[in-house]
Amino acid sequence: QVQLVESGGGLVQPGGSLRLSCAASGSPFNTIVMGWYRQAPGKLRELVATITINGKIVYADSVKGRFTISRDNRKNTVYLQMNSLEPEDTAVYYCMANVYWGQGTQVTVSS
Repeated sequence: QVQLVESGGGLVQPGGSLRLSCAASGSPFNTIVMGWYRQAPGKLRELVATITINGKIVYADSVKGRFTISRDNRKNTVYLQMNSLEPEDTAVYYCMANVYWGQGTQVTVSS
């Protein structure tokens, strides 16, 4: 049984920053791809960023230059540093590792 435990969500003002973390644990498996997706109310779940075990990174155009994804392979942990947050970034952020998903963490950007 694989578990993904997310942390770091919350409420922040526009222009602020948050850092999300997601640790994968459970049955031994090779976390080839880890990353983040998000889903805003009334919208489909969308890609935010992914990173492979070799460090190849993909960002959604909407977050390029503001968000940074990284991972610690020894800890099976992926991070998402979010800067210059905008109200449009408000969503539930989901961690993913290969085919597994976390429970989601709420990020709200509001003044």
